[in-house]
Amino acid sequence: MNRAVKNEFEAVRRNRIYEEIARQIEKMIAEKMKPGDMLAPERQLAEQFGVSRSSIRDAIRTLELSGLVEARQGLGTVVREHSAAALANPLTSILVQRRKLVGELIDVRKMIEPPLSARAAMHATAEEVAEMESILGRQQQKMSQGELAIDEDAEFHYAIALAADNSVVLKVIDVLMDLLRDTRERSLQLAGRPERSIAGHREILEAIKRRDEAGAEAAMCRHIEAVENIVFTKL
Repeated sequence: MNRAVKNEFEAVRRNRIYEEIARQIEKMIAEKMKPGDMLAPERQLAEQFGVSRSSIRDAIRTLELSGLVEARQGLGTVVREHSAAALANPLTSILVQRRKLVGELIDVRKMIEPPLSARAAMHATAEEVAEMESILGRQQQKMSQGELAIDEDAEFHYAIALAADNSVVLKVIDVLMDLLRDTRERSLQLAGRPERSIAGHREILEAIKRRDEAGAEAAMCRHIEAVENIVFTKL
């Protein structure tokens, strides 16, 4: 009979939450589980890790893409028989699933952030525009000192969501920035990438200041597409 294996997990730091959860579950599968065993339900895993159910879902999806588990309707998430191909070339499996996840996250950004930029052009207060200017100032200063401005990069996009005047979407942007932090960190280390990033941000902000909804939306589209092109040449 299938059984759910209980285990005590380590505390998880905020950065790349789902990746760390996936790592710990993968270790548990390797050490304590066999094909056909079931993972505990999402709710129970979320309580054990002390994280949201969405983080658990992202972690399980990572494990599904790497071929370790599969979702079975009416049962739950089940440990799979080990795939010979995955065992022969685990690095390929990891790279494929990572590329797919990053691609889907960037796709969500394309759906959400351009319209948000248009809304920000409509709704942004003088104080919110001033905060965006301040963020870009800090980003420029770090860049001139040869530092990565990862936090400022995320803050700028969060400030746009804030100016769009929709509290629900703030959580979505926060999660997206968190999940993509590692990818953004690596891309911002590429030659010329920090300069292109701040130029894209500046173009978006100028459109918001002009109350140019279409211009802000188009500028954000260009910015995300530039990020996507860089990411997928290096992933």
